[in-house]
Amino acid sequence: MKQRSSHAALDLFRVAAAVLVVAIHTSPLTSYTQAGDFFLTRILGRVAVPFFFMVSGYFLAQKGWVSTRSFLKKTLALYGGAVLLYLPLNWYQGGFSPWEWVRRLLVEGTLYHLWYFPALVVGVLLAKGLLRLKLPLALTGAALLYLVGLGGDSYYGLAVQIPGLKALYDGVFQLFSHTRNGLFFAPLFLLLGAVGISLRPAVAAAGLASSFAAMTAEAFLLRSFGVQRHDSMYLFLPLCMVFLFSLLLSANSGENRTGRRLSALIYLLHPWCIVLVRGGAKVLRLNGLLIENSLFHFAAVLTLSCLLSALILLPRRPRKDARAWREIDIGALETNAKALRSVLSPGCRLMAVVKADAYGHGAVPVARALQRQGIREFAVACLAEGVALRRAGIRGTILILGYTDPTEAPLLFRYRLTQAVADLSHAQALSARKLPLHVHVAVDTGLHRLGVDAGDHEQLARLYRLRHLRVDGTFSHLSDCDSLCKEDMERTRSQLEQFQEAVDALRFMGCRPGKVHIQSSYAVWNLPPQRCDYARIGIALYGVYSSSSAVYHPLALQPVLSLKSRVASVRTLDAGEWAGYGKVFQTRRETRLATVSIGYADGLPRDLPQRGGTVLIHGQRCPMVGRMFMDQLLVDVTDCADAAAGDVVTLIGQDGPHCISAERLAVSCGTITNELLSRLGQRLTLIVR
Repeated sequence: MKQRSSHAALDLFRVAAAVLVVAIHTSPLTSYTQAGDFFLTRILGRVAVPFFFMVSGYFLAQKGWVSTRSFLKKTLALYGGAVLLYLPLNWYQGGFSPWEWVRRLLVEGTLYHLWYFPALVVGVLLAKGLLRLKLPLALTGAALLYLVGLGGDSYYGLAVQIPGLKALYDGVFQLFSHTRNGLFFAPLFLLLGAVGISLRPAVAAAGLASSFAAMTAEAFLLRSFGVQRHDSMYLFLPLCMVFLFSLLLSANSGENRTGRRLSALIYLLHPWCIVLVRGGAKVLRLNGLLIENSLFHFAAVLTLSCLLSALILLPRRPRKDARAWREIDIGALETNAKALRSVLSPGCRLMAVVKADAYGHGAVPVARALQRQGIREFAVACLAEGVALRRAGIRGTILILGYTDPTEAPLLFRYRLTQAVADLSHAQALSARKLPLHVHVAVDTGLHRLGVDAGDHEQLARLYRLRHLRVDGTFSHLSDCDSLCKEDMERTRSQLEQFQEAVDALRFMGCRPGKVHIQSSYAVWNLPPQRCDYARIGIALYGVYSSSSAVYHPLALQPVLSLKSRVASVRTLDAGEWAGYGKVFQTRRETRLATVSIGYADGLPRDLPQRGGTVLIHGQRCPMVGRMFMDQLLVDVTDCADAAAGDVVTLIGQDGPHCISAERLAVSCGTITNELLSRLGQRLTLIVR
């Protein structure tokens, strides 16, 4: 799989934008040419901050703005840390009055570059509020705010000639030092980023060249007239940013988190680096080189900013892909969810089953991704899994399908979890805790695992009348819906009928069954749409089948998980040598043997090599040999001449023209896909793509 970072144009341009911000605050060309420095810092440099706003708006929109709260929390936390970082500098410069502290914290930032953070917070709130209108109206409103800000910025000398506007701007500047802020400046660029206008690269490039030339002419003309109060806002700047962002989008195919973090650190740290360079220059008596020479001053500040940022970014933990790992394709998961929802009956919602760490896929990232897709119902197996999801910020219904001891009722209540009722005595014990617990009633239609007998309508009705339980739903499990043989299909029809009769009887007796659900993944594949409120879908979400048996309604689903490891070592053995424990494997020819850093402690069966297990290296199939170790396995790479230490080994997934499916590996392991994936160990790190 190609690394997405290779064409991460948006994240890489963040670094360029951060360098431009450093240039703005150090004026690199002022020792040589005032006009050249004006062009660099007051025209070219002015694309940096609008780009930061646009990329924030773009990614918030990609997630449907549902992550706004989390985004704002992170922004405020970063802002708080930056305020503390610059407290010594503020103290050294004399500090502010209490009112000025409040004003700067909320509006201006406590140092000249920190204005961006309150502007981003205010801008995001305004942009999201404007989006309650139709998009054209939201953009119009943001553009009008920008025009007002423009009059208080580079067009100030002209705007105040209009009667009444001087008084308006005098009032504005009682609170704001600049109209380049979260009210007038940020909303337009956030919304333009959210729209993500996509033009053909040639059109975007031509538009960028022409609009930037127009902005350059505009800036120099305004400078010649001396009408600017500030020079952050130009009439042609939004148009220029639309073309620039479109050009970057056309080249963007992933993310580069290192570039993203590096740009943020350069932005945050460079004012301290200006102070350190100036102080160091005085101590070393290099004022002429490092202070008076503007270009060398800029180079020193930028170099120090990059070095400090790189030191902070030095890895503090092992790489996730250093030994063995699971890769999760969130795009495939979202595609599967969309496909599954499209075949449900009208009004039926998808309840995502994320038990057993989402079948080995990572319950938290899976649930977060599905939550962004509008899914609000999740099912887990036990209390601990439900609590973990709540602590990770998952909202909506979280149904515990398994047994929870009634003594744990306070945790059910605290974390707003919905508990499946195993039988009447379990319900009575839960009710005895005297907490308003939300429950779904399990009805036993023939699986004989949990639930009240579907034919015992009186006992079911007693359960619904328990004082402290809030019955939100009624459900059952189908035992044979994964089979298309006639006898099993008859049993499935019988279970469906029993369930429907029980629900109808409850309604007749005055009980409200709440949301009803009986469908699983195979019920969606093998049955017509059911008259249910939820379909509990697990294995199908992850794009795989439990086994190789046929289904009646196959869907175009994509596997979500890949399992990978690395070659630790390659050695050559002579013919007739033994390798591994127990003399299970003996070479028949000169053999190149690779040790791969994954073993049975990671969830694979110890006898998988003897069952015909294979791996993919450089797109070639290579057989496992010998007896699997706890932490490694042996692979014959004699026919894979390029195999070397550090190479990626694929155990599940695609590599070149070949693929090892989870279903195929499960067959080799002598089990079903559900068990294989659920057994993948926690020491296998999770990489979300």
